[in-house]
Amino acid sequence: MVEERPDSDALAVGAAASRPVTAPGTEQADLAAPPLQRIGAGYLALLMTAGFGASIALMVPLTYALAVRISEIAPGQEEVLGYVTGTAQLVYLVLSPLIGMWSDRTRSRYGRRAPFMVAGALLGLAALAVVAVAPTVPLIGLGWVFGMIGWSVAGGAIQTLQADHVPEEQRGRVSALTGLTTQIAPVIGIGVAYAVSSSTFLVFMVPGLIGFFMIVLLPLLKAEGSSYDLVRSTHVGAKELFAGFVFNPRKYPDFGWNWLGRFIFFMGLYFNTTFGTFFYAQRLDLPVKEVAGVVASIGILGVVAASVGALAGGFLSDKLRRRKLFTFIGSLLFVAGACVDAFAYSLPPLIAGAVLMQLAIAVFAAVDQAIVFAVLPDRAQAGRYMAVVAFAQKIPSAIAPLVAPFIITAGMTGAERNYTLLYLTGAVLALAGGLLILLKVKSVR
Repeated sequence: MVEERPDSDALAVGAAASRPVTAPGTEQADLAAPPLQRIGAGYLALLMTAGFGASIALMVPLTYALAVRISEIAPGQEEVLGYVTGTAQLVYLVLSPLIGMWSDRTRSRYGRRAPFMVAGALLGLAALAVVAVAPTVPLIGLGWVFGMIGWSVAGGAIQTLQADHVPEEQRGRVSALTGLTTQIAPVIGIGVAYAVSSSTFLVFMVPGLIGFFMIVLLPLLKAEGSSYDLVRSTHVGAKELFAGFVFNPRKYPDFGWNWLGRFIFFMGLYFNTTFGTFFYAQRLDLPVKEVAGVVASIGILGVVAASVGALAGGFLSDKLRRRKLFTFIGSLLFVAGACVDAFAYSLPPLIAGAVLMQLAIAVFAAVDQAIVFAVLPDRAQAGRYMAVVAFAQKIPSAIAPLVAPFIITAGMTGAERNYTLLYLTGAVLALAGGLLILLKVKSVR
């Protein structure tokens, strides 16, 4: 039986009472899993607020601000955006398991996850200031490496808190509500960026400041509690470092199949989102800097679609106790939206395709997050395994921007780009990812 979590004291007491656990086939007996506890409304609201903050600070640069900055420094060289974002993703990809293991083993009076939330947000905010004023593309790229690390670390810590404490019967709705805020954040962030678009510096810094203050509210108002009773030792040897990057798919087949399906789905998604600003500019024959208004307008409808998708998927999957069906529905909706956008050259079909894809992403992300929590090999090492799960999203976000330039230039001459081929490729991959989860994951209905 699980108990509702009224405040941080309950967590601290529960953590002290929990005993160390050993993951099958490992030697990690020096780590303990925190108790599963029902999430109260106040704590859930803070999780949603923090998730919104991490998302707005990370996604506004990825979906708009970096494109504007690149167009100022290197006009006519759209491919540079892929290299900048892809490089940052690859760097974080290498570091994320180490950061996850460090988080699992952090002994502090503030807990294991809170220090990473605050430190990540501080680093991310400083990096945005560097990117906003950097005079060359290499400096923009370097600054964004640290921006990606900072905001991703903060967001990852928020997700890992859910893996630490949320019980099975709440996972769908909690994933839905927290996922909804991360879906809405980029849309609202684009609106904020458009409101201050006369200053590139503010386009970066205003969403960053909003994100920072929303993130720090969580550890300030609901302290995580000491982690001294959860972590017996902070020693990490070469064996543990290597293990942080891998898992045994034979021993944990459902974790492995879900990881692969998630990987393929997100590969398709990032093919269809990385060049969104340039895509709308080309299809609507607009200057890049004027696209923010179009993206924000489309995004308003996207907010509605994301709300419906996340809440319907999350709550219904809890009620019906069916997860895989909803992830597959999400992949089918994504295929429909991608195919519409692939052949759209005016605003109405572009809106329809974007709304369908936003609905699809919300359904898939909310329910698959609940599947992730259910198939984690070891909750005591949630930071490590959530970092491995993040590989399924971060690898595509690193590879897709590097591969996509070859697709959008295939068979094209001049300034035109082959976005039709790019979006259809994304649709095929999304469908394959949904099918894999539906057919191969066995321990989750």
